[in-house]
Amino acid sequence: MGATYTNEQGEEVPLVMGCYGVGVSRLAQSAVEQSYDKDGIIWPVAIAPYHVVICIPNIKDAQQIEVAENLYQELNEAGIETILDDRDERAGVKFKDADLIGIPYRIVTGRSLKSGKVEFVERANHQSQEIPVAEVLSTIKDLIDKALK
Repeated sequence: MGATYTNEQGEEVPLVMGCYGVGVSRLAQSAVEQSYDKDGIIWPVAIAPYHVVICIPNIKDAQQIEVAENLYQELNEAGIETILDDRDERAGVKFKDADLIGIPYRIVTGRSLKSGKVEFVERANHQSQEIPVAEVLSTIKDLIDKALK
């Protein structure tokens, strides 16, 4: 910019300036550097691009699709940022992608639907459990509330 200042000896010296702001991209980078594993990113709930990913293992199964779409709508209406993975891909590909992206919670509308349950997986520790479909919203809401405190 051609900016100068006059030093104590009366000489004009170029002004050297730096900017060390902390922006969104640096915060995201720091979060990823602090929270990842061999499978990918583990986003903290507060800054995750989505809170929940719902995976439909078999897109030809009408019940899996119906339950997934209903949960998707219910969670989003409750303010829980949710994405629906209804791609025509193998279940393993969907699970691997969800882990890589780092979405904190995964719901799988798979075989456990026969007993009225879905698989619920926490990305941070890969703990998996089956929970009744009717308890999905309250379970996730409680986890998010705890994570944000």
